[in-house]
Amino acid sequence: ESISILVFDLERSAFAPYAVLTGDTLFVGDVGRPDLRVALGWSAADLGGQLYDSLWKKLLPLPDASLVYPAHGAGSLCGKAIGKETVSTIGEQRHSNYALQPMSKSAFVDIVTADQPDAPPYFTYDAVLNSQERQTLDEALARQLHPLTLDRVLALQEVGGQLLDTREPSDFAAAHLKGSINIGLGGQYAIWAGTILGRERPIVIIADPGRENESAVRLGRIGFDHVVGYLKDGLRSLESRPELTATTERLSPGVAAERVESNRPLLLDVRTTGERAQKHVAGSVAAPLNRLVESARELPKDRPLIVYCAGGYRSSIAASLLQQLGFRDVSEVAGGIAAWETAVLHSGIPPSSLVHG
Repeated sequence: ESISILVFDLERSAFAPYAVLTGDTLFVGDVGRPDLRVALGWSAADLGGQLYDSLWKKLLPLPDASLVYPAHGAGSLCGKAIGKETVSTIGEQRHSNYALQPMSKSAFVDIVTADQPDAPPYFTYDAVLNSQERQTLDEALARQLHPLTLDRVLALQEVGGQLLDTREPSDFAAAHLKGSINIGLGGQYAIWAGTILGRERPIVIIADPGRENESAVRLGRIGFDHVVGYLKDGLRSLESRPELTATTERLSPGVAAERVESNRPLLLDVRTTGERAQKHVAGSVAAPLNRLVESARELPKDRPLIVYCAGGYRSSIAASLLQQLGFRDVSEVAGGIAAWETAVLHSGIPPSSLVHG
């Protein structure tokens, strides 16, 4: 489900493409994933075979010097090993890309379908949207980006509206509107918004002044164009309504370790299973963020929860989501497991508190 576009520099050659825009077919160091339409009835093996044909019959016959401009870079879940470079050449990829080495079609399918990361649920949603005629993003933004009073935001919340706070986790922890979910613009915003938020319920943005447009644009790019407005004046609108304000306690690793020893809270690891297999805090329970809503049904609401991730971004999402689900005593480890490791080295937390895979 991707096209590639040849780019010619006619001053150089009318026959040899200067570059190719490879979309989701070929990345730097990786290729597209063939499993994203499985939920729509397609076979990953069949799509993998089509991907093989696109690569070997269309892209690899191009000149080695042709530049490769892919649609995604490092960190995208559209591949499993995308490199950090933003441009390459056909020759470089022919030489170094693991999926472009000589192999049979069946071997290729086995390789590209193995060990793929979990795809966010919005990927399937977007696959459907891509086959439909829809309004442009500019048209959607013109309809969406209107300031809303606090009372209007509260009324929307009462009927199922989703309050999306896009500020930094530390700012959200210090003060936020009760019931809002923190997915900061500084991290993998689109991925987690598309994973956590409902696709049919209206979204109200709560942002730092001047960043409302960015918040909506990045949602629109993944097909989430059901934003109904943003909170006028942001958090300043809560200054006269302190009863609507909540906080989230962010603990240093040392304090978190002390509480684990004394209060016996439930320590939740919201990273992926792969990350957890490498190392995790002893005694913690796996609760990957992309499945947290389901696993939260099994969590005790009468026990304190301490959440951690790799660096503090996902834990803020998780803590805000748990608070929205009715968990009253939720805190998070500031800096995540990276800060915990540092504390083991420099702050006296026992090394046994970390379990290495």
